[in-house]
Amino acid sequence: MGGVLAGASAGATAAQNVKAGDIPTTVFGKTGAKVSVIAQGGARMDLHPDIQSAAAHVRKVYDLGVTYFDCARLYWDGRSEEAYGIGLQGVRKNVFLTSKTVKRTAKEARQDLETSLRLLKTDYLDLWQVHAIDKQEDIDRILAPGGAMEAFEAAKKAGTCRWIGFTGHFDPNAHAALLKAYRNWDTVMMPLHAADPAYLSFEKTALPVAQEFGIGVQAIKIFGKAFLLRSLNPTECLRYVLSLPGAHVAICGAGTQGQMEDNIRTVRDFKKMTPDELAAVRKRAIAGAGVYTGPTLEYWKKKV
Repeated sequence: MGGVLAGASAGATAAQNVKAGDIPTTVFGKTGAKVSVIAQGGARMDLHPDIQSAAAHVRKVYDLGVTYFDCARLYWDGRSEEAYGIGLQGVRKNVFLTSKTVKRTAKEARQDLETSLRLLKTDYLDLWQVHAIDKQEDIDRILAPGGAMEAFEAAKKAGTCRWIGFTGHFDPNAHAALLKAYRNWDTVMMPLHAADPAYLSFEKTALPVAQEFGIGVQAIKIFGKAFLLRSLNPTECLRYVLSLPGAHVAICGAGTQGQMEDNIRTVRDFKKMTPDELAAVRKRAIAGAGVYTGPTLEYWKKKV
């Protein structure tokens, strides 16, 4: 999460200060949309004491130049969407706004979308996503008659969302299976970080399929929930993910303005790692501690 990045140093010089326009943009897969390579993650709005404080943070992040705002219906029991709606008032058309639903039936998914649009104070989402695909049962339920996919297709046709995608962090095989089972996805969200290749790897299993199909890819768990900071620095973690072929956007759960400023400093003069550099960082990420030695690093993944 981006929130593990330290805040800006009090002694930062003017040359180190960030400003709108410092964040590189990328074409988000086959959507064709131009988006900032780092995004504000909605899950960490709960670090703020109240909705108004969270909304103020959202506006500060927008003023820094972030144009991609990730959210979900369930984040902070709906308060994350509410904070986004307040914080992005008047600038909605300048940002790429997303949300997600964990509902598996068309009826429940439609209800979630209606609530999301109301709280986000918008009449459309740029991206609406089926949240938390874990196993084949999830795939079967959303693709079945009356399943959530019916609501997603209808919303895209009606213009209440521009693009559709899905998310998950449990099993890369489920991601690969769903990418192949339904070929009209525009985007996918998955955990990508330097230790991922050591166990049930999304980088090895799901990312190549998404890249083959031209899918826009959002990376999460970039810092391994801070576990990776035992062996890597935050800049290495972020550069690693944004250097992966097929990865487009890093979702950063920055809880303060200073944390997002540090993320921006990393990508402002960003240069992709070479294959040798990627391999070296990957090795350091798992050397010594290992993925499953001591406290489980990737506790969000399926256990086999």
